[in-house]
Amino acid sequence: MVDQELVERVQQGDKRAFDVLVLKYQHRLIKLISGYIRDQSEVQDVAQEAFIKAYRALPKFRGDSAFYTWLYRIAINTAKNYLVSQGRKPRMLDIDDETMGGLPASCPELSDIATPERLLQRDEVEEAIFSAIDELPEDLRVAVTLRELEGLSYGEIAEVMECPIGTVRSRIFRARESINDRLGGLLRN
Repeated sequence: MVDQELVERVQQGDKRAFDVLVLKYQHRLIKLISGYIRDQSEVQDVAQEAFIKAYRALPKFRGDSAFYTWLYRIAINTAKNYLVSQGRKPRMLDIDDETMGGLPASCPELSDIATPERLLQRDEVEEAIFSAIDELPEDLRVAVTLRELEGLSYGEIAEVMECPIGTVRSRIFRARESINDRLGGLLRN
């Protein structure tokens, strides 16, 4: 079913329709929140809290943005608020090969035979990518993460970040440029 139909059913009192939305988006939300919180039990708690907040706010949802974009914004704010309440800062994002779509696909020169030297080189590139993303200013890090890892469109990112699409494009360009600058030496070796 289309999200909008499910939202309308929830707004009319059908609680089972919200269960469908939870099942549809729970894994994506957990993955998103894991970018901010390391402990998986805390991630589960924050995801549950985000869904509760969304359920309570759903009567006010007007559909100006896609449901997932709206839910995404609630989840990010819930994760950040949780960290603040715990006296912590958001952790640097950990990105694994699965999230990246597999390093060899993005670096064909590393996909040859898995020799110890190649594995070491792959690990160095992977570490450099993690480090480069972690060191980006938050606005750039969030924009490039939403685009490259979450697969959101520029329009969806603009809604989540509450800024014009041109700003999103600029942030993603600057983030990619910064990451490429950091990786340039490693990939040329």
